[in-house]
Amino acid sequence: MDMSHYPQLNPPARLLMGPGPINVDPRVLRAMSTQLVGQYDPAMTQYMNEVMELYRALFRTDNPGTLLIDGTSRAGIEAILLSAIRPGDKVLVPVFGRFGHLLCEIARRCRAQVHTIEVPWGDVFTPDQIETAIKTVRPRLLLTVQGDTSTTMLQPLAELGALCRQYGVLFYTDATASFGGNVLETDAWGLDAVSAGMQKCLGGPSGTSPVTLSPQMEAVIRQRKCVEAGIRTAAHLDGDDEMIYSNYFDLGMILDYWGPERLNHHTEATTALFGARECARILLQEGLDNSIARHKQHGDALLKGIQGMGLATFGDVRHKMNNVLGVIIPSGVDGDQVRKLMLADFGIEIGTSFGPLIGKVWRIGTMGYNARKDCVLQTLAALEAVLNHLGFNTIQGAALQAAWDHYTDGSH
Repeated sequence: MDMSHYPQLNPPARLLMGPGPINVDPRVLRAMSTQLVGQYDPAMTQYMNEVMELYRALFRTDNPGTLLIDGTSRAGIEAILLSAIRPGDKVLVPVFGRFGHLLCEIARRCRAQVHTIEVPWGDVFTPDQIETAIKTVRPRLLLTVQGDTSTTMLQPLAELGALCRQYGVLFYTDATASFGGNVLETDAWGLDAVSAGMQKCLGGPSGTSPVTLSPQMEAVIRQRKCVEAGIRTAAHLDGDDEMIYSNYFDLGMILDYWGPERLNHHTEATTALFGARECARILLQEGLDNSIARHKQHGDALLKGIQGMGLATFGDVRHKMNNVLGVIIPSGVDGDQVRKLMLADFGIEIGTSFGPLIGKVWRIGTMGYNARKDCVLQTLAALEAVLNHLGFNTIQGAALQAAWDHYTDGSH
């Protein structure tokens, strides 16, 4: 084997301004270079406890069941859905983009009876639409996406918790793309379960999914208790409900691993935990409200710049996520060629979209470590230059001036 073909890693310099992942905060990278300790070392279990405390603050919850799932954001979704959905349960999924379809996909694999309501991509649901569907379907769970990056829309959730309590429905949301950069009030909104990801507004790498479970959701999961042979003792009694059909994503055992029992389940991904801890520490040091305001400031500056360039934006901007903007690709412009030139000549990555929007929309992110003025201005300058190079004429400098005007406006 010729090892000259496998040099030390040296990735090209990139400014990641797509819908995620984004450039990792250097402080998080430094935390992740820290040496390992044993999984039951008192230092390690203390770090685990601190992570639980930090993420309770970020989720704005008092839930004891707040922890990390080792795996990408989808692992957090699967852990919650597999642990909460019994075969045959009815679930309702309001679909307004690709990731609503993902919840349907996972729920079907949990052998749920999946019911959906849909709006065109670019729109969101009203509480009345969801209440009507709940009254018709009578689901056991409502599965929602807060921020769907495929459409860049943010679904309002504040009124849905009361509806779910009224009709006896468990309320879950996937906050992968919105968490840390948009308002999310777990307890105040009556959410029973939330999962998130590191690679968006939290400024970390993909690979860890923070989740939080209400006491009601935790009780539902505990009813499915089934501790594996080899670690099981006489004190471990099976629950009264059907077992969870996954070992790795069995939140009952994972809760016991993170809790006082320290029941052996998996070996915690120490390096990822260190990174997740640092992400939360940095964000809370800034202040969660300040982080949300920062994401809105830079997201709005990008919006103003895109509009100043003469480009149209996608969807109902009243419900736009703070941290991702959909830009309609102008007629006659090769969207992929623009993206290739931005990457090759400027080292800047922007995204395309999925499904009915593929080839029609660019998605530009301003999130996490990249929710900064210099990143916004560099991206606008590069996009304007590439468009003009390819023959789509803009008013030179208008995009940057619109963004600068936004930044210098004292109301922001």
